[in-house]
Amino acid sequence: MTHAESDTEETERTLIRTGRDFEQEYRLDASEAGEFLIKLGEQLRDEDELTISTDEWELPFAFGEPVELEIDFEGVGEPELEIELALPGRTDEKAPDVE
Repeated sequence: MTHAESDTEETERTLIRTGRDFEQEYRLDASEAGEFLIKLGEQLRDEDELTISTDEWELPFAFGEPVELEIDFEGVGEPELEIELALPGRTDEKAPDVE
């Protein structure tokens, strides 16, 4: 393997597709998380597909409706606010004909 081939392989991102489970967790400062949420929100508002990526992987996702939004506040002990967004996958299925 030449040095050029090695560089090409290192820059290719893994494509995350249907049929595979994937999970990644990040600990960010609030401003960086906010920027991520703004970009995510803009894609949700303007598109019917979103793409999330890093230098190592890319996850395109065609989403459907309805989107589920859950807000969970735990005020006992150390207060914590959890916001969860669940996007269903879009289906291209059509209803059968009625004759």
